[in-house]
Amino acid sequence: MPVSRQELFDRLAELGIETRTLEHEAVFTVAESSEVERQLPGAHTKNLFLKDESGALFLVVAIATTRVDLKSLSRTLGAKRFSFGKPELLQEVLGVPPGSVTAFAVINDVSKQVAVVLDADLLKHETINCHPLENTATTNIAWGDLMRFIRSCGHEPRVVELAD
Repeated sequence: MPVSRQELFDRLAELGIETRTLEHEAVFTVAESSEVERQLPGAHTKNLFLKDESGALFLVVAIATTRVDLKSLSRTLGAKRFSFGKPELLQEVLGVPPGSVTAFAVINDVSKQVAVVLDADLLKHETINCHPLENTATTNIAWGDLMRFIRSCGHEPRVVELAD
């Protein structure tokens, strides 16, 4: 069973991580989240669940406005050609449906199948905004705390330059 939003918040509290969460209508695209961006400070994210030709899985967390060149990224990561992971695989591995992909979903990747890739431009912001496993809310978290959370889930994120 995937971790629930409340279980995620409980885990963050156990780690001593403070967050602020804003409830809103479901958003599925960066464009739809523009109202949320006006209400929460920090970097707003978009998340890509990718699979390469060899079957390796990647979660790419980028600033919402960053254009991600998949061909270039695959070269940078030493991966084979990328495609988007199917919804069924996303649900199975990260425990979230399309539209709710988030850095927090690594909590559900107990078998450590997914490589986490973070946009280097995120480091320029004190706080980061991610869905708390559901696209009906956005959670603001300090950059360092997000890194600590990801590592607590057994993942070592790779920070790369995604912007052209």
